[in-house]
Amino acid sequence: MSTQQWHQFLQTSAQQHPLSEISPSLINETVICDLSHLGLLQVQGADAFTFLQGQVTNDVKQLNGHVAHYSGYCNPKGRLLGLFLAFAHHEHIHLQLPKDLIAPIAKRLKMYVMRSKVEIQDVSESIIKIGVYGARSIELLSGLFPEVPQADYALTTLDNGALLRLPGSQPRFEIFTDIAHAPAIWSSLSQHAKTVNAAYWELLEIQAGIPEVYSDTQEEFVPQMLNLDLLNGINFKKGCYTGQEIVARTHYLGTVKRRSHLAHIENSATPPKPGDNVANGNGDIVGKIARCAPSYNGGYDLLAEIRLESVEAGSLNVNGSALNILQLPYAL
Repeated sequence: MSTQQWHQFLQTSAQQHPLSEISPSLINETVICDLSHLGLLQVQGADAFTFLQGQVTNDVKQLNGHVAHYSGYCNPKGRLLGLFLAFAHHEHIHLQLPKDLIAPIAKRLKMYVMRSKVEIQDVSESIIKIGVYGARSIELLSGLFPEVPQADYALTTLDNGALLRLPGSQPRFEIFTDIAHAPAIWSSLSQHAKTVNAAYWELLEIQAGIPEVYSDTQEEFVPQMLNLDLLNGINFKKGCYTGQEIVARTHYLGTVKRRSHLAHIENSATPPKPGDNVANGNGDIVGKIARCAPSYNGGYDLLAEIRLESVEAGSLNVNGSALNILQLPYAL
């Protein structure tokens, strides 16, 4: 089956199981989502681990086929060019990020390969990605996989793919598989789970406090501004990498004055988007939206990087619409 045939299969499946709109009725439902909007790079070769160790904020050597982690990719000034969900699978390292960043990030990484025995390949189309979330997800996945990960970021490695547990208020997973096996997995799950679109998966990511870097927000954030240190996405003992001096200085010598906050906009004439500014009551720019999606009850939930002092002062807005700060699932 080709990638085109996979999408045709999804369209046929949607006739039997239409996409569910984001609404309060979904809160207690178990859902599945096609994650084709996410790209996937594959890094392989004898020097793959050593090469990436000098490029990203986290310790690549921890990727042993049983765990995944987030890792930042910075410019020399410590500003994020990308944010990876990284895991190893059969001697390969996979880096997941928004699909529109795949080409520029791959091009930049390849610039630094030099004589290293490393191959960087875009496998976004050949590896199918499926999201599963909800109270019944463990039960449904147990019928398809020999082992279901129990802890956040735990990874079950299979011959033809992998199953990764992600953080969430209810069990949340991502399936990585090949095109040959994906239709059977999807068909089995869709019998018992609601089908949702990418916007709903974005909402789940936001509510879990997971940031993202998009083309409109590249080089806007130091990793700590997106709470990457709180998500164990920075290893301060691993040694040098691009931008490491700035990231380490922020950690050891200063206090983080800007953090990402979970927030909600009730009404907005202009739909918010990543890169939009957050302003205070005086009209001063005090932050920036990192990630946003439509919410259950209307309006938008979002992650916004904001000055801590401005959060304490209140009266925040985006494009003139009031911004209400919510509680993150982890402590700042």
